[in-house]
Amino acid sequence: MKQKTSQILYAYWNGVRGDRIAPRRFEIEPARIASILPETFILERTDAETFAFRLAGTKLCEQSGTEFRGTNFLDGWPSDDRRAIQQHLATDCGAGAVLVMTIEASGLDRTGPRALFELTLMPLIHASTSVSRYLGAMSAIEVPEWLGSCRLTNRRVVERNVIWPDGRPQASQNGFKEPTPVFANLVGARLVKSERRTFRVLDGGRAGEDPA
Repeated sequence: MKQKTSQILYAYWNGVRGDRIAPRRFEIEPARIASILPETFILERTDAETFAFRLAGTKLCEQSGTEFRGTNFLDGWPSDDRRAIQQHLATDCGAGAVLVMTIEASGLDRTGPRALFELTLMPLIHASTSVSRYLGAMSAIEVPEWLGSCRLTNRRVVERNVIWPDGRPQASQNGFKEPTPVFANLVGARLVKSERRTFRVLDGGRAGEDPA
């Protein structure tokens, strides 16, 4: 997790979460993360293949040249990335993990300009005891001059990391320990091969600088 927006959002989400798998949707107070709201969003799982944008920040919509609200987060990805993201959201995030990805976004023909973003997804509980919402952030790693002047409809995963805030899936725990913030200095990572790409599974971590 390298981008300031991701770090701030994670620290807030983790603080609200406490010793639970995830905080409840109604516990998220936009005023507490006002500085990063333009780069944040919330997804709703409506079925196994649809994760709809319920809310989307103005900056991420402007930079992508599109209005995300009401669209399916899984649209615009290559089939292998789509399957992997769908699985992570349904299984890992459903058990309390945070998904962090470096992604490349490009136009419709995939041959024009492209930009790198860090995209972070954190589980939320809504109207039940299971995860059905996802709090996310997407911020540009670099901001080229042309960003926002063309529509970025296609995305592909460059790297993806799965972070377990408490060191292991909470669904398998009998008790809880104090949450450990995960920022730049992550430890306990093990490399896992998935399809053509490498991603990291991170069991807990060590706090870096205070992002507040």
